[in-house]
Amino acid sequence: MVQTQSSTLTFADYLAYADGTDTRYELVRGHLVAMTPPTWKHLLIARYLERLFEAAINQSGEDWIALQGAGQQVDDETSRLPDVVVVSLAAIEGAQERTAILQEAAILAVEIVSPSSVADDYLHKLAEYEAKGILEYWLVDPQALGAARYIGRPKRPVVSIYTLVDGEYSSPLRCRDQETVESRVFPQLRVTAQEVFEGKSL
Repeated sequence: MVQTQSSTLTFADYLAYADGTDTRYELVRGHLVAMTPPTWKHLLIARYLERLFEAAINQSGEDWIALQGAGQQVDDETSRLPDVVVVSLAAIEGAQERTAILQEAAILAVEIVSPSSVADDYLHKLAEYEAKGILEYWLVDPQALGAARYIGRPKRPVVSIYTLVDGEYSSPLRCRDQETVESRVFPQLRVTAQEVFEGKSL
């Protein structure tokens, strides 16, 4: 991530911003931050999770949708671009022509940790998504980049799931290797951490 300008922007400025390029930006405390292009592995994991969540939604009968590329406003000066979100269809009803940034809380958000995002994902986004009221936050760390205080020792690839309880994220469920990932949003989900890391198509 690279900060690109010195003047402070509002969320309304961010919605209207266009620089004539395909660069994707997050708004972080009033400043535009250019997103680093993802690796293929990153994209495959995001694609896998989007499809996994779509299958779980179909099973549950909930009026939800899983999406890549949608933004999430977290406060008046910050808007993030999670790798995958699960949202209520009611939240986007009638908004198809507007910029794809949620202003109400997503049901679930996923961040796939990369070298350029590790501090943001484990520190800032964790606090922001908690304050916003996102029910579940998945941190997928296939390279074990997080500090040991977040992912344990020895450091190994991990899926950490934070669940909102009484307005705060509980201690994360950490899943590794063949351990089954457990989700309160999708209690019927049956997937291992290794399957998530491999990002194979459903």
